[in-house]
Amino acid sequence: MATKKQIILPIIVIAAGLGGYATFASMKKPPEEKAVVDNTPVVSVQVIEKRPMVFSVNSYGIVNAKYETELVSQVSGEITFLSDAFVRGGFVKKGDILAKIDPSDYEAALIDAEASLASARATLVQEKAYGKVAAEEWKRIKDGVPTELSLRKPQLAQELAKLNSSEAGLKRAKRNLERTMIKAPYDALIENRNIGLGSYVSMGTQLGNLLSTEVAEIRLPLADKEIRYLNNKGIGSTVTITGNFAGQQQQWQGNIVRSEGVIDNKSRMTYLVAEVSDPYGLSSPKNELRYGSYITATIQGNEAEDVTTVARHLIIDDKVAILDQDNKLKYQTVNIVRQQGTKVVISDGLEDGMKIITSALDYPIEGMKLALPEMDSTPDDPEPTQLAMDEKE
Repeated sequence: MATKKQIILPIIVIAAGLGGYATFASMKKPPEEKAVVDNTPVVSVQVIEKRPMVFSVNSYGIVNAKYETELVSQVSGEITFLSDAFVRGGFVKKGDILAKIDPSDYEAALIDAEASLASARATLVQEKAYGKVAAEEWKRIKDGVPTELSLRKPQLAQELAKLNSSEAGLKRAKRNLERTMIKAPYDALIENRNIGLGSYVSMGTQLGNLLSTEVAEIRLPLADKEIRYLNNKGIGSTVTITGNFAGQQQQWQGNIVRSEGVIDNKSRMTYLVAEVSDPYGLSSPKNELRYGSYITATIQGNEAEDVTTVARHLIIDDKVAILDQDNKLKYQTVNIVRQQGTKVVISDGLEDGMKIITSALDYPIEGMKLALPEMDSTPDDPEPTQLAMDEKE
């Protein structure tokens, strides 16, 4: 039979354990509540602003002279004079004498032609007198009928033909004498000279090359799809020429004057021709647009109203992601009128004030809630004023 001590002792131990547990339990702090974390994706946006835009088309080309002339000798002889300006790179004016061919033979030929003409005129006068005498004699004969030969009409016609031939010979002699002086046909730049003083040239000898300095021409290749952005297929459009002069980038203004009208077999491009007046600045002070220069050209095109530009990578299947008024994701269908490098021009589908999402989303779902950077705040963070007061205390 259990004694009183055996019964009381376990009760005391159990009571002491319960008391210790209660004491420790009362000392334990309750778990702190964690702040609510907002997992709404934060996005950056671009606010749409529609405005008019003037399209432009870019191209490239090489500057050439509008007129290029190969000087050729039209008579034979020795070169007796060369102008100081008749050198490679020299500038000459229209009518300037570039070279002279020995005129001695052609001056003698002119004297012969003048003598032949004077003789033909005298013979014609004499033949006309013979004809009048013959006509008077036939008037005295009553029973006879004169023939053309008896009236010396064939002889008169022959002398008239000789006179005409002599006049033609005189013109030829004068022309050949004039051709001994080689003149510039227009204001030009000497590209090269193939003769020297004392050289003998014959008819057809190449003397040199001239490049007109009045107007420069540039052939500008364009893809066929680009022509739709130009007024009147580009004819009459203003073009800005950009190139280098003296180590610095310079610009010149020109105009598109014509289209070559065919598509190149190799490049499959259409060529427009631009003209720039006074490329070497001879008539007005400006930088030289030198022949042979490689340039880029910007052709002014037609105007579009109420369009906007967006980065090309934001457009997927003609749709763009926007942030609607409820800060939710929405896909908007747009109409793309042109691509310009890394951007596209949109005419329809977007309105002023719309917000295009420009940042990437991991798992985009239309209608999902989104937030802007300025909307992303932590409500449990103390206000700056409260922080300052705590630090002061």
